[in-house]
Amino acid sequence: MGFLEKWSPSTDLERLRHEFDDLLEHFGFDRGEFKAWPAASSRPAIESSIDGDKFVVRVDLPGVNAKNIDVQVVNGILTVKGTREEKRESDKASVYRREIRYGSFERSISLPEGIKADDLKAVHRDGMLELSAPLPKAAAPASVKIQVEEKKPEGQKKAA
Repeated sequence: MGFLEKWSPSTDLERLRHEFDDLLEHFGFDRGEFKAWPAASSRPAIESSIDGDKFVVRVDLPGVNAKNIDVQVVNGILTVKGTREEKRESDKASVYRREIRYGSFERSISLPEGIKADDLKAVHRDGMLELSAPLPKAAAPASVKIQVEEKKPEGQKKAA
């Protein structure tokens, strides 16, 4: 059972920018040497699954405080957005290497048919946001065994 993800050109461009940053870093360049781009939206890793009789979505949000997370459902689209704040031990500290992405983030996925927004429960623990809702009985996955037929290439004789 697959789920559709809302397409956003800006998030694809942001991913390309991050990949380009990684490429420059691989060859020993710091992106700051070329242009100081402001921190922009980032795409946290997301996983959705059916776990028994529950629909579960996990969003990887290390370093994000629960108060900075906003979860909404509009027209069957679940959206998780928020902000990862930069923390420095001292105002005098300068960043030598940056791999942690700060700033705003947003991810959206379509909920399976029958999942009710009011039934979603959200728990934030150890940098992971987990949303879950009971799966409607009609939406429970059914396993169907499909027989695989082996077809021999033409021209081969059957063994006697």
